Amino acid sequence: MKNQNGAPEEAPELSYEESYARLQAILERLEAADLPLADSLDLYEAGVKLAERCGVLLEEAELRVRKWEPDGTVSELNGDAGR
Repeated sequence: MKNQNGAPEEAPELSYEESYARLQAILERLEAADLPLADSLDLYEAGVKLAERCGVLLEEAELRVRKWEPDGTVSELNGDAGR
């Protein structure tokens, strides 16, 4: 969507699932539609932003599944913990 100045509106902070669903919808439109170049470029730019958002959220999720050790090192959590 564009604002009054014709520039794309900034997307609110979306969840991973919302971002991914919007990205999928954009890809479907780009693949299925015979869009004018300007519309295709707008969709492409929006898709890039959504892909970046998904990447950031995945990185944040990865950090949450790491185990921080008392000495400051990081080790991967695994299913064998506590056995």
